[in-house]
Amino acid sequence: MTPEVLEQHNLTEAEYDRILSILGRPPNLTELGIFSVMWSEHCSYKSSKLHLKRLPTQGPQVLQGPGENAGIVDIGDGYAVAFKIESHNHPSFVEPYQGAATGVGGILRDIFTMGARPIAAMNSLRFGPPDQPRNRRIMEGVVAGIAGYGNCFGVPTVGGEVVFGECYSQNPLVNAFALGLFRKDRIFYGKAVGIGNPVLYVGSKTGRDGIHGATMASAEFDEASESKRPNVQVGDPFLEKLLLEACLESMKTGAVVGIQDMGAAGLTCSTCEMGGRADTGIEIDLAKVPQREQGMTPYEIMLSESQERMLLVAERGREEEILRIFRKWEIDAVTIGKVTRDGMLRILDRGKKVAEIPNRALTDEAPVYRRPVAAPAPPSPEPAPPSGSLSLDWGKVLECFLGSPNLSSREWVYRQYDHMVRTNTVQAPGADAAVVRVKNTRKALAMSLDGNGRYCRQDPRVGAQLSVAESCRNLVCAGARPLAATNCLNLGNPEKPEIMWQVTQVVEGIAEACRALETPITGGNVSLYNETLGEGIDPTPVIGMVGLIEPLSRLRGSWFLQEGHRIVLLGPLVGQPTSYSSAETGGDVYTRWVRALPCPPLDLDLEVRVQRTCREGIENGLILSAHDCSEGGLAVALAEMGFSRFGGRTLGAEIRLPAAEEVGEVLFAEYPSRILVTVETENLAALERIAALQGVPVTFLGQVVPEVLSLRSTDSTVIEKSMVSLEETWRNCLGGLFADPL
Repeated sequence: MTPEVLEQHNLTEAEYDRILSILGRPPNLTELGIFSVMWSEHCSYKSSKLHLKRLPTQGPQVLQGPGENAGIVDIGDGYAVAFKIESHNHPSFVEPYQGAATGVGGILRDIFTMGARPIAAMNSLRFGPPDQPRNRRIMEGVVAGIAGYGNCFGVPTVGGEVVFGECYSQNPLVNAFALGLFRKDRIFYGKAVGIGNPVLYVGSKTGRDGIHGATMASAEFDEASESKRPNVQVGDPFLEKLLLEACLESMKTGAVVGIQDMGAAGLTCSTCEMGGRADTGIEIDLAKVPQREQGMTPYEIMLSESQERMLLVAERGREEEILRIFRKWEIDAVTIGKVTRDGMLRILDRGKKVAEIPNRALTDEAPVYRRPVAAPAPPSPEPAPPSGSLSLDWGKVLECFLGSPNLSSREWVYRQYDHMVRTNTVQAPGADAAVVRVKNTRKALAMSLDGNGRYCRQDPRVGAQLSVAESCRNLVCAGARPLAATNCLNLGNPEKPEIMWQVTQVVEGIAEACRALETPITGGNVSLYNETLGEGIDPTPVIGMVGLIEPLSRLRGSWFLQEGHRIVLLGPLVGQPTSYSSAETGGDVYTRWVRALPCPPLDLDLEVRVQRTCREGIENGLILSAHDCSEGGLAVALAEMGFSRFGGRTLGAEIRLPAAEEVGEVLFAEYPSRILVTVETENLAALERIAALQGVPVTFLGQVVPEVLSLRSTDSTVIEKSMVSLEETWRNCLGGLFADPL
C-alpha cells in the first residue's frame, strides 16, 4: 500500500498502522476500501464524536435517541414519530439534481427503516447569491431534485428554509429532513440479532454509482471537484416507493428481526453497523448480490452507494415469507448471508474469503480524535453607530428588504413541491411552522427548520443558541408544544484549529439552549469539510424541531385574520444599539445591512418565558395568530403577517410606535425572544395578566386594517405603504430571477 493509495482512500499513515495492528497483517484492497469509508469523517464522526456527547439526549418523551437510523419520540395514545435530518452537501455541489434527490431518498429510508411511514419532508438549503448564474444553476438543480424525488415517492414537502450567502457559492448546503408516524410498539432496529439468522438483500441492483461517496463527503473540494460526478448516486423514487411498501408489509409479518438502510458506504456500512450494534458477526457472499453491471469486483460491490437498497435480518426458517412479499412488489430480494457469533464481518466471493474484519473495529472502535482547538482572531470592529437618528425613507428601506432574496417569498421554490399528497397537511409552506395532522386523532405535528450562519460566524455558541430558540419559537407560534430536536452541523475543515473551535462552541450552544427549552436531541448529522480551495462556509448548524398540537383546534397561523384585531408584541421592543450606517437603498439592501449587525445576545430565561406566554395565550383561546419576529425585524414581520395566504385577503396594520431615539432600531433590528400576536380587544387584559405572571414585556402596537401598512411615531409618519405593492415586491423577487418551473 503506497502513500498514493492511502491518499486516494483519505487514510493517514497512523490510521494505516492501526489497521495493520487490528488485522495482524496488511489489508487487501477490498479491506482497505472498507476501512476507508467506515473511518471517514462522514461515517465515523471521528472529529466530532467527543464533543457530541455533551448534547442532552434524554427526556420522558424520547423512545430512541442518537445511535439508530432516526430518533423517536412518544406523542401519546400509542403513537410515536421518527424524525431526522441529514446532509447531502458535497454530492449536491458536484451534481445538483441527483445529489439533492438522493439526499431525500436517503432520509426517507432512514425513517421507514425504523418501521414508520414517512408523512412529511422538509429541507434547509443554502446557496451563493442568486444573481450569479452558477449559483442559480445549482439552486435550480437542487430544488428540481427535491421535487422530483419527493413528488414521485409521494411524501409532502411541507416547509424548510432557503438562505443565500457568498460563503455558500462553492459550498451549497442541502440538508434533508423527514418525519414518519407509527405505533410505538412496532419499532424496528438496525441490529443483526439471532445467530444463524439469514441476511437478506432487498431493493435495487448494485451498480458502480456512488463508489467512495462517503469518502468524497469527508474532504475539501478543489479544481478537480467537477470530475467527481461518478461518486454521486442516482436515485429512482418509484422504486423507493415500492421498497417502502414491501418493507412495511414484511415488518407486519413478524419475520423481520433487524433492518438497515444501505446509505453512505452502502453494503459495507449496513453489514458492519448491524453486527456492531448487536455484538455479532455477519458473513455474506457477494456472488449472490444482485448486480446491474458486469465484472464488478468485491471492492466495487462493497463500496457502491447505489440507492434504494436495504439489508434485512430474518427469523431463520421464515425468510421465504419475506421473499414472497418482495416478489409481489417486483423487487429483487435474495438471501446473501447469515448472522454469526464471532463478531467478524466476513466477505466471500463465490465461497472464497475476500475480506475479514472485526465489526467493532469498523464501528465503535473506529478512530476518535481530540483535534487541536484555537479561537480565531477577533473580527474587525464594526463601524461606530452614527450619532443621532438616521434620516432615511424607511418605507423605501422596507420595500428593498422585502425584495431581497433572503427575505422575499419562497413561493418559487415550494410551488414545485407537492405539499398536499396524503391529505394530511393542515399548514402549508410559508408559515412559521409546517403542520400535518395525525388522522383519526385530535393531534397534529408541527415542524420547523432554522439556522443562522452569519450570527454563528461572529459567535458560534450564541448563534447556535439563537437557531435552537428560533426553531422552538416557530413551533410555539403554530400552537405546538415542542418535543425534541435533530441537528445538522455544517462546518469547514476540522483539521484547522479555528474550525474545531467553532465545532465545540456550536455544540455547547445547542446543548445549553436545548436544556433550557427542554428539547432533547434525538439524533442528527455532522457535515464537515465544507470548503473549496481553502475557503469554508460560515459555521451553519441547522436545527429541526418537532412539536405536538393537541387538540388540533389550537393550531395558529402566522398572518392577520380580520380587521380590528389588536396587534401585540410579546418580548422586548428594542435591545442592544446597532449600526445602520449601510442603510442606503439600491441593490440587495438587506444583505449589506446585516453585515453590520452584531450577533445579538440571547437571554435563555427570557426566551423560555416569552414562549410560555405565547403558548398559554393560545391554549386559553386568547391569541388568534402568532408570528416569530426575527429576520428583518419588526417592520418586516408586520408586513409578512398582512400578505394574503391561501386565497385570503391582503390586510394591513395601523401601528403607533413608542418613542425611541433610533427609529431604525425599532423597525429593523433583529432581537430574539419576540413574537407578534393578534387578539380580540376584550382579551388584551387577560393576555397582559399572563405575560405579567411570566415577567414578559408587552407592547400594544395597534390594530389590523385594510391593505395599508401605516407606522407612526409620536410626531410623524414613519412608513405609509400600500400592502398590495409591498406584497408584489415580496412575491416577485425569486420568480424574477428564475424561469417559471411550471
